[in-house]
Amino acid sequence: MPREQLDTLCYKIREGLPKWRDIFTWQLFKTLLMGQGLSVLICGTAVTSQYLASIYYLDTPMLQSFINYTLLGITYTMALIFRRGDGNILQILKTKWWKYLLLGLTDVEANYAVVKAYQYTTLTSIQLLDCFIIPVLMILSWFFLKTRYRVIHYVAVCICLAGVGAMVGADILAGQEQGSTSDILLGDGLVLVSATLYAISNVCQEYTVKNLSRVEFLGMVGLFGSIISAIQLVILEHNEVSKIQWTWEIALLLAGYALCMYGFYSFMPVVIKMTSATAVNLSLLTGDLFSLFCGLFLFQYTFSGLYFVSLVVILIGFIMFNTVPTLTRALDPASDEEGCDNHAVDFDNNSIQGCVDEMSCAQVEQDQIKNQLNERQSACVVINSVKM
Repeated sequence: MPREQLDTLCYKIREGLPKWRDIFTWQLFKTLLMGQGLSVLICGTAVTSQYLASIYYLDTPMLQSFINYTLLGITYTMALIFRRGDGNILQILKTKWWKYLLLGLTDVEANYAVVKAYQYTTLTSIQLLDCFIIPVLMILSWFFLKTRYRVIHYVAVCICLAGVGAMVGADILAGQEQGSTSDILLGDGLVLVSATLYAISNVCQEYTVKNLSRVEFLGMVGLFGSIISAIQLVILEHNEVSKIQWTWEIALLLAGYALCMYGFYSFMPVVIKMTSATAVNLSLLTGDLFSLFCGLFLFQYTFSGLYFVSLVVILIGFIMFNTVPTLTRALDPASDEEGCDNHAVDFDNNSIQGCVDEMSCAQVEQDQIKNQLNERQSACVVINSVKM
């Protein structure tokens, strides 16, 4: 191989290597850590709920949700009350109260439906059907957020779902068919309804935190969620609540559940703003695995090596999904506090600019080569003239 071609090949290799550093960035690592942090919080809610249900026979999902929404209202709704200008709670309620009412209703019923499903179907069915939120999210994001996915995103989703399949297979092999089988059709239907409602809530959340305000979203969800859950609590669970024999253990478990859920609601908009609702829900697929790992020590679950395989596969799919950004139409920010921060669009713009710069450099090199050839030709003409 000629030396000039070898130098060119080495140059191309050296130029190609930094692109991996552009993909596996600190931003991706931070997104991965924060996503798994959300999964740990979800694991905390699952473990505390399992303790309340299995040891203390306490089945009060609306009471647990009411405590969470009340905490959100105390912090974020109060922040909106003391805010001045267009972001004040009165201005928001005048123009968008009915939108946030529907959003609060959607969020409350999504939480209630999935908890209610445990009374009718098995844990395996819930783990499988709960993944229905991923395709629904992608469809809703395509139409309402104008998100355009690439082939690698669909492949990454399939890999994550394969990891969930490995987890469910491990449950079946270990004989951990938890839950009821009293009405499987009703239970599976409740899971699908819950997944759809969660997808709607997450898409609304992504739009709000990227174009309006995280505090506005959490404040309005806390306000209407606490009102709706209080009404349902009085109607559906007043007998169960009146029969609770309060002890410090029950109070501690309820407080632990409320704090985990409050942390989840508070930090999820931050991760969604960095990535997308679809990416966050892919990351949350590991939440069931963390719950199973805790169950090995707390509830004497049977261990299976497929759990580790499932965890690795889901994380690989999540990393693949986030290495290449989606294409999203940029929107003008509507709030001074938190405007549109579309990392994908910025990434694509930088990529396009990089291509333009490379083309410009190539054009400059070609011009330099042409100038050198012209100078050599001119020199040859002069030498020939002198010889003649």
